[in-house]
Amino acid sequence: KYSEAIPLYRQERQFNNFGIDLSRQNLANWVIHGSNNWLQYIYDRLHENLLKETLLHADETTMQVLDEEGKKPTSNSYMWLYASGRDSKQIFLYEYQASRASKHPKEFLKRFEGYLQTDGYPGYNEVSDVIQVGCFAHARRGFTDALKALPKDSTITKTNAQEGADFCNKLFKIEKVLTDLSPEERYNKRLEQSKPVLEAFLYWLESKEKQVLPKSALGKAIKYCLNQWPKLSAFMLDGRIEISNNRAERAIKPFVIGRKNFLFSKSPKGARASAIVYSMIETAKANGL
Repeated sequence: KYSEAIPLYRQERQFNNFGIDLSRQNLANWVIHGSNNWLQYIYDRLHENLLKETLLHADETTMQVLDEEGKKPTSNSYMWLYASGRDSKQIFLYEYQASRASKHPKEFLKRFEGYLQTDGYPGYNEVSDVIQVGCFAHARRGFTDALKALPKDSTITKTNAQEGADFCNKLFKIEKVLTDLSPEERYNKRLEQSKPVLEAFLYWLESKEKQVLPKSALGKAIKYCLNQWPKLSAFMLDGRIEISNNRAERAIKPFVIGRKNFLFSKSPKGARASAIVYSMIETAKANGL
C-alpha cells in the first residue's frame, strides 16, 4: 500500500484471484496494530534524533479522513512532513493532524533549535527557537506563473516577469555548481557568487514594486519575495542550508501519489498508522535500506 501505492481493496482482489480469502478490513487492522504496537517505538526514536539536528525541512498537504470527530467527511485534514537536511542522518517523519493549525508544528518541533526551512506558510511562525528559512523555488514559481498568465501582446509585463525569474534561475545555477562542495566551501562561494545576485535582485524588487499593479500576478510575486526576503536570503547563513524546500516537497510526493489511489483514510487511527508506516519506508529508502 505505502511503497507501491496499491490500495488495500485492490490487494484484497489480488488475493481473491489466488483463492485467498483475506479482507481489506483484516489488512487495515494489521497495519494499525503493527504501527501502534511495534513501529511506534522506532518512530518515537527517530523523532528524538530528528530534534537533535540543526537544520530541518517541513511541508504539509491535505488528506481526507471520513470519521474525524466534529468534522464533515469531505473536509480537509492534513499530513505534515518533517525531514533532516541533506548533510545529516536521513530522517523523514510524517505526522497526521486534523487541521493545519500552527500548534501542530510547534508541538512536534518542541525542543528543536536551529534552521527550519519551509515554503513560507505562516503556520510555522509559532515554532520557537528557530531561524526561519524560505524557499526560492516558491519565489521563482510566482514569476513563472505570472508569465503563463500573460496575454501574448503584454511585452513590458512579460519582460519584467522574465527578469524576476532570471534572478532566481541565476541563484539556482550557482547552487548546482556548488552541490558537491563541503558546507564550509559552499558558504564561502555563496558570499562570492550568490550575494551580488541577491543584492541586485532586492534592488530590482524594490524598484518594480512601485511600477506594477499590486494585485496582478507579477505584483503578487514581487510582494511575496519582499515579504519573505529575510527568510529567502537566510540560506546565506550556513552552507548546509539549501536554496529551496524542494527536499520536503519531494519527500511528501509518495504520500500524494498514494492519496490519489486510495483517496481517504476511514479513521484518525488509520491516518496515524499511515503516517508511521510512510515514515519507516521513506526513511529506509533514503538510507539505502
